[in-house]
Amino acid sequence: MITKTQIENFYRQGPVAIVGVSRNKKKFGRTVYAELKKKGIAVLPVNPNTDTIDGDKCYKDVASLPEDVKAMVVITPKNKTEEIVKQAGNKGIKHLWIQQMSDTPEALEIARQQGMNLIHGRCIMMFSEPVAGMHKFHRGIMKFFGRLPK
Repeated sequence: MITKTQIENFYRQGPVAIVGVSRNKKKFGRTVYAELKKKGIAVLPVNPNTDTIDGDKCYKDVASLPEDVKAMVVITPKNKTEEIVKQAGNKGIKHLWIQQMSDTPEALEIARQQGMNLIHGRCIMMFSEPVAGMHKFHRGIMKFFGRLPK
């Protein structure tokens, strides 16, 4: 069960790497990157196919991230997630948010074995304050049914 404390600890880690930021502004990874940045969260994009995203330096892989990165969001196709989680462990990243539709049982098990603060099965957009739009609506439904992390 994911707790409110886990989510709070995730956001306290400093810059958040986002693996799976697309060059396409209509893709979800790009939306997450732009929204978190707009909310004042320090974010670092990771995409092996570009040098910049919105004028910001884009990292080619997890290994090339700065040493101070301790939190990461994974928004990749499922077939890439397990390797990304392994790379995060090798890099010493201990706070991992695997976005819905990116998680696999194998990736989750690797994160658990590495002792990571693992958040999965939840959309990061529902927990990045201030929550707005459809994410606020979905969060309200979760609250109504008692499914928000406590």
